[in-house]
Amino acid sequence: MGILSVEEGDPVALENVVARGPVILVCEHASRLMPKALGTLGLAEDVLASHIAWDPGALAVSRLMAESLDATLFYQRFSRLVYDCNRPPESPAAMPEKSEVFDVPGNAGLDRAARDARTEALYLPFREKLSGLVKARIAEGRPPVIVTMHSFTPVYFGAPRAVEIGILHDADARLADAMLAAAADGRYDARRNEPYGPEDGVTHTLKEHGLSNGLANVMIEVRNDLIRDEAGQRVVAGYLTGLLAKGLPAINQ
Repeated sequence: MGILSVEEGDPVALENVVARGPVILVCEHASRLMPKALGTLGLAEDVLASHIAWDPGALAVSRLMAESLDATLFYQRFSRLVYDCNRPPESPAAMPEKSEVFDVPGNAGLDRAARDARTEALYLPFREKLSGLVKARIAEGRPPVIVTMHSFTPVYFGAPRAVEIGILHDADARLADAMLAAAADGRYDARRNEPYGPEDGVTHTLKEHGLSNGLANVMIEVRNDLIRDEAGQRVVAGYLTGLLAKGLPAINQ
């Protein structure tokens, strides 16, 4: 028996597939849904509702941005604790035994067969379908811009984080540079490669689908206390849409 039942459907979802805008929004940590076959991985409900299982608010903000930008939205339908699709299969963080201060009993001591089953059920469909979407756009003469969307906890290992918006990049900083220049208005505490950076392994999707195809790309991180409700989500989505609108022309210069 596989990780996902037929009734649970596809591990990934696409919205606004026929979008005319250049951006593909990717939300790897959109959901805290657990496959029925894996139960709760030994975690309490309050832990499964926390940031270790998903990126709260990220999907809602992504949907608002997709509407404003006429962008396609591509996202993972199951929890990052089962498989973090922003990590390659060989990474320990793909199926973490511990996330921040929380042990994940259901991920402890996974053997090769168990890891392979999760990779095949969740990561490979994510990678292959996103790759297919990107390659189709390139073939149409519409090379896309890859924008990955995340949120982060305001307190990490007991330490408060002052940064509010992170603009992250790997080797290609064109779009990030332009967005950071636009964010110099000071409305938010926006920083480069914070609260994480390439050295933390968080740019896997950017490298796999952006850099490998020569496409402009950026990763956006939003502190999740700013997007806990619909009002906050709309405000932040509007701001980020504005940053992207100002940044996109710079990638062709």
